Amino acid sequence: MRTLNDTRFSILELVPVRDDKTIQFALNHALELAQAAEQLGYSRMWLAEHHNMDGIASSATAVLLGYLLANTKTLTLGSGGIMLPNHAPLVVAEQFGTLATLYPDRVELGLGRAPGTDQMTMRALRRGRQETEDQFPQDILEILQYFKDPEPNQRIVATPGQSTHVPVWLLGSSLFSAQLAAKLGLPYSFASHFAPRMLGQAIQLYRENFEPSEYLERPYVSMGVPTCVADSDEEAEYLATSAYQRVLSLIRGQTLKLKAPIDSMDGLWSPAEKMSVDNFFAMAQVGSKETVKAGLESLLARYDVDEFIFTCDIYDTDKRLHNFELLMQLKNGQ
Repeated sequence: MRTLNDTRFSILELVPVRDDKTIQFALNHALELAQAAEQLGYSRMWLAEHHNMDGIASSATAVLLGYLLANTKTLTLGSGGIMLPNHAPLVVAEQFGTLATLYPDRVELGLGRAPGTDQMTMRALRRGRQETEDQFPQDILEILQYFKDPEPNQRIVATPGQSTHVPVWLLGSSLFSAQLAAKLGLPYSFASHFAPRMLGQAIQLYRENFEPSEYLERPYVSMGVPTCVADSDEEAEYLATSAYQRVLSLIRGQTLKLKAPIDSMDGLWSPAEKMSVDNFFAMAQVGSKETVKAGLESLLARYDVDEFIFTCDIYDTDKRLHNFELLMQLKNGQ
């Protein structure tokens, strides 16, 4: 059975905006986290594309990746993901081809099928474009071709982009992307950090139907895991209330800016709201190193994934960095 030591650890960053800090503070902290991830030995750090959300500052994903790449040396950086229905495939290929040309062997492109926003914002993003989610498979194939060596008489060539062979991942929270990733022979990342319900089914479908490709010989799965690791269970439970408040605000359509932790969530949510938040965080690991070690080992025993990709919504930036330090200590058996 796989152990924590031979499982890759990565980070998914949504660049959370605190209710008492500026967006610039959040962007600078994202760089601080990337530099810490590089020193700690994380396999990769991805940014997620979301729009019209006041508590998430990673909307211009490719632009922010350029900032992080310029100020780190070895860390693999990418998108988790670019929401492909919002973009023309050629533009995505040119953006990531440019990044890959400037920073060889350090750039990845994770692609998602959802818009990552509300309907009105989706229309603003797609102004003049008629593309739908149904075109996702074709758009994937188009991007893959742009990253290859151009074929003879290829009419449209991504420049930069051609011959960069940027690694492409498929992301998903349902069975559709699992099946498509298997068919195309691409690595697959399941969004269990917010939609864990179909995780086991998606992984099984992906593995059973995987077809080896020029990109990948055998199935490769990562799963999203929300984390709040601290020096004691009590401190971790306290710090985790920031994440609980955030999802409660999401359910209620309120601000998503990160709020300070509180002593208790009692009285803040209804039983139905608490159940929704609990379902959202079904894979969350909250506690001391010992508690989280047992939780991650349990996830490994159940899903046997190749990689964990961790999110964290701790309010205090130093304690947030400490969360990722403690996680890597677990991997290294410290």
